[in-house]
Amino acid sequence: MSDVIFNLTWLIPLPTALAFFAIILFANPKKRLSSNIAIGAVVIAWILSWAVAITFFVNPELTEHPFALHVPWLPMGGLTFHMGVAVDAVTAGMLFMVGFVLTMIFIYSSGYMTFPGHLDPSLNTDGLDPRYSRFFAYISLFATGMLGLVVADNLLMLFIFWELMGLCSYLLIGFWFEKSYPDPSQITPKQAGLKAFLTTRVGDVLFMMGLIFLFIQANTLNFQDIFGNTAFLEELATSTVNLPFFGSVSWAVLISILIFWGAIGKSAQFPLHVWLPDAMEGPTPVSALIHAATMVSAGVYLIVRMSPVFVAASEGVNGAMTFVAFIGAFTALFAATIAVAQKDIKRVLAYSTISQLGYMFAALGIGAWVAAIIHLLIHAFFKALLFLGSGSVIHGVEHGRHHAHEHGHDDEHEGYFDPQDMFNMGGLLKRMPITGWTFIVGAASLSAVPIITAGFWSKDEILAHAWHGGHMAVFWTLAIAAFLTAFYTFRQVFLTFFGKPRTEAAAHAPESVRAMTWPLIALAVFAFAGGFVAVPKDFPGFGAIFSDYMLHLLELQGELYHLEVAPIPFSWTPALISMTLALGGIAVAWLVYGRKPLAAGEADPLRGWLGPVYTVLEHKYYFDELYHFIVVRPAMWLASFFARFDRSVIDRIVNWVGAFGRWLASTLRRWFDEYVIDGAVNGVGLVTTWTGAVVRLVQTGQVQNYLLILLLSVVVLLLLLPLR
Repeated sequence: MSDVIFNLTWLIPLPTALAFFAIILFANPKKRLSSNIAIGAVVIAWILSWAVAITFFVNPELTEHPFALHVPWLPMGGLTFHMGVAVDAVTAGMLFMVGFVLTMIFIYSSGYMTFPGHLDPSLNTDGLDPRYSRFFAYISLFATGMLGLVVADNLLMLFIFWELMGLCSYLLIGFWFEKSYPDPSQITPKQAGLKAFLTTRVGDVLFMMGLIFLFIQANTLNFQDIFGNTAFLEELATSTVNLPFFGSVSWAVLISILIFWGAIGKSAQFPLHVWLPDAMEGPTPVSALIHAATMVSAGVYLIVRMSPVFVAASEGVNGAMTFVAFIGAFTALFAATIAVAQKDIKRVLAYSTISQLGYMFAALGIGAWVAAIIHLLIHAFFKALLFLGSGSVIHGVEHGRHHAHEHGHDDEHEGYFDPQDMFNMGGLLKRMPITGWTFIVGAASLSAVPIITAGFWSKDEILAHAWHGGHMAVFWTLAIAAFLTAFYTFRQVFLTFFGKPRTEAAAHAPESVRAMTWPLIALAVFAFAGGFVAVPKDFPGFGAIFSDYMLHLLELQGELYHLEVAPIPFSWTPALISMTLALGGIAVAWLVYGRKPLAAGEADPLRGWLGPVYTVLEHKYYFDELYHFIVVRPAMWLASFFARFDRSVIDRIVNWVGAFGRWLASTLRRWFDEYVIDGAVNGVGLVTTWTGAVVRLVQTGQVQNYLLILLLSVVVLLLLLPLR
């Protein structure tokens, strides 16, 4: 029976791919039909994903011999490259998360992509977004990319789906490409989509270089062929290559770092983090897709999948694991500091995602790959919940603003009203109770509220690994980031849901439709309870049945790929530090924003306390300006220089060559026509005229002359006979 289920693995990405083609080719004019096709397809993919995942979970012995199905694809000399699918413990866990979260986002989108019909009657006569069908086509293709990436059994197939997601992110971030703002310095969706595409391409180019180097060394890109070959991994760790400025490094280190740069770009880690906050210009379901179920998760999944190569790199010359840990820990703290000074409800969550991904990469850098994958799965549930909750809030504020406008209660403000600005909200818990309470559940999990939330157990597992492994710099960096995470998360909660409404839009905001609230409730269950798979088995008062079972699966997975999966004994010291910092961050947020909620028009108290530091954090350490100065401006200058060079030099040369060609053609045409063509024609005419003139003399018209000529001809012939 299990073989039958696993043989369906290759079908998992297929329904959403077929939905994409069905929508763009046939169902595009019918919006509701398009959304129904997309939702139906992702539900089928979800059922297949859970069938495969659960079948794997109830048969742990399959971990020792993971399922694989592949077919010949490309013959290359003496090699044949295969494409196929594979299922192991990591794949099963990702399928369990991705299928469910995608389904919730698709259902939510059917409610979110609606607008009041009176906004623009010519475009919204049915109350739906004008490009409603296109949106569902794009997210179906996006889902195909992630599902295909998860089940891929080799790096090339993974890279193909990886790039497919890059294309979809560009299309979806810039989905409202016609949108503009009164402030010309504010990035538009079109610019944000291009920024995301170009920034992630930097990492992807380096990723592809690592992929090529790995293929050169291994003659294969199949995961099981590479990871199961200990002799090859040892050779990869010991063989070296000399690099300029870096000296001698092992091939394992070079390949690992190049592949890691792909993850840095995709998962928005420092210094390629700048695209993710601006990706918030896309519709909120897109933000949830990117931050929870697809793109940024793919970067962490890639490094988890490549763990055996990274472990080999740590044993070679100039190990790469320290670099991974440094980037992860630094990014976790760096992004958390920026989040405390943001006003946009979605941008706070965007920097939170960057920070939490930093947690995961730091865990991978210190060898805690099990903790990293568990936090990845748990994070997807509560981050999807938070993004969808923020979208519900934005949707409610937008509807409240138009409702207030209809009844003559416009907000008194100058310029553009930003429905994503938390300082335009307040008091929404009473107006939107389902959205509010589910958002608070997600916020508690993100803040790692002790014991009762999933986020506490998954985050504590990473801190425990750092503590017991002696990685104290990583531990304290992540611990400070945990304090800031709790602070900015509940700053967001208090500004959005508590106090009194600070605008008429917030005062009239309605609760979202059921298509949006039911997915929030479902995700809240996992955000609250999903972390019990990470409860240490020696934690007092818990049987830790789930964690024992998961640890057993991952131990088997580790043995298969020669990775150490040593359970970390529970220790109260790092746990109490984590608890204290999380509760302390929440307490500080309450003292600043909850105890005395802000009134309408009141400035952020942090601005007065932090002074210029707040301005630096608000402007994200001026990284966008820095990149504009060191990358964009030089690129624009070069483009302008070459444009002028093209006009002044290249165009003149081309024009001169063209003019010379025209002159030469004209000259040659005139000479050849006059002296060759006309000469030949005229010569034929002259010869004909002369011949005619001569022959005409023979034609006298007198019979005597003709007889004389006949007689003379006979005489000449008779004279010639003796000569013959």
